[in-house]
Amino acid sequence: MSRRTGRPSHLTKPPAQQQGRVSAQIAGAVVATVVVALVGGLIGYVVGRPDATERTIAQLREAEVERDVEQIIELTAMARRTAEQLSPILTAVREAADAGRTPEPAQVEQWQQTLGQLTAQFADPPSGTTATNVARGGLRSAVDQAAVAIDLVALAAAGDAAGATGQVALAARQVDLAVVTWSVAASQLDQINIDAGQGHQHVFLETGGEAEGALTPDGAAEGTGG
Repeated sequence: MSRRTGRPSHLTKPPAQQQGRVSAQIAGAVVATVVVALVGGLIGYVVGRPDATERTIAQLREAEVERDVEQIIELTAMARRTAEQLSPILTAVREAADAGRTPEPAQVEQWQQTLGQLTAQFADPPSGTTATNVARGGLRSAVDQAAVAIDLVALAAAGDAAGATGQVALAARQVDLAVVTWSVAASQLDQINIDAGQGHQHVFLETGGEAEGALTPDGAAEGTGG
């Protein structure tokens, strides 16, 4: 019986063809990986990039900070000018009350004019942050109280001498309230200066005595701690 020599029914592909197929598969996998990485990076960039609203909010906040620093500097300068004018007047009222005398009407009139000017500084305050508004409002309240004290002295100077001493004494008590209110506002002013990078700014009233309940400077050097 003759033998038949035949090829297997399942042909084996040549090595070169197998290598080509593997290379194609690897190349496809690399391309897919690169595409995924690019897409992922693009998504991350889009997600992480601030949109127009976020950029606008950030710009507004930055502008608000800059504006508040300017307001703090201006408010501190105004407070110093005010304290320089106000302190001698309040000191004189205290001294008059301690001595049991009534200041001269002409002197009191000058004080009233000065207080009118100091009060007018706070008539149209700019819009600021809450912390700055608190400091400004406290300073204004102190000046308003001082103005009331001077009005009391004016009544004493223009009225019956018998009741004048009591009115001046009452004005001195009002002076103490003004000093206490100013000291609280001055402490707030000091803090917002520190927060704004301006360092300690101690703008307290000097009236030749201590008012009960008044805050005092913390002893830190001017301009430090910012």
